[in-house]
Amino acid sequence: MIHTEHHRSHRTGWLRAAVMGANDGIVSTSSLILGVAAANTTQGDIMLAGIAGLAAGAMSMAAGEYVSVSSQSDTENADLDIERQALAEHYELEQEELAAIYETRGLAPELARQVAEQLMANDALGAHARDEIGITDLSQAHPLQAALSSAATFTIGALLPLLVARWAPSALLIPLVALFSLLFLALLGAIAARVGGAPTLKAAARVMFWGALAMALTSAIGHVFGVMA
Repeated sequence: MIHTEHHRSHRTGWLRAAVMGANDGIVSTSSLILGVAAANTTQGDIMLAGIAGLAAGAMSMAAGEYVSVSSQSDTENADLDIERQALAEHYELEQEELAAIYETRGLAPELARQVAEQLMANDALGAHARDEIGITDLSQAHPLQAALSSAATFTIGALLPLLVARWAPSALLIPLVALFSLLFLALLGAIAARVGGAPTLKAAARVMFWGALAMALTSAIGHVFGVMA
């Protein structure tokens, strides 16, 4: 009988970017709508501001994710180049270094040397990348994947409060956008927690809290400037 476990760590790369994109799309667009609406503007102006925020936000998320994850990838590649050169010039010393790492993890010295020798005979760079630097296939940066995930989910997240604002009566636009945005955030938090194997209620409450705070602050600012105008 084979015992298998279903881990979820391999999802962290795209899941982080996707959740951040959707969360930012809902929070920033709903906050923008509420801030503009609180300044006593027309529904057309509100929609224009929301659509502009969606377009700018999606591009900003894609560019930001791509640049930041590319920086991570560049650092990883630089470390791998250093390790590749060290293996070429000081193979025995690198083998001793790897064996010492395994000793600190609990292996007996002789066994640690045998493990280091066998792993390096199979894939020296991979062994050092994994056990010395901490780079694995699961954790390695993927800039394009992160950029596309965050941009797509930002767009989806931003569309939700925009659709509510489009169909809501003018008199109820602010409470309806706020209410539905909080519900969308709770759903997002629950789905992300479910996919990642985390507690759903805690995740939903967390995103709702920060979303409510952002919407409250922008509504207050819009109200102040609307009154001043």
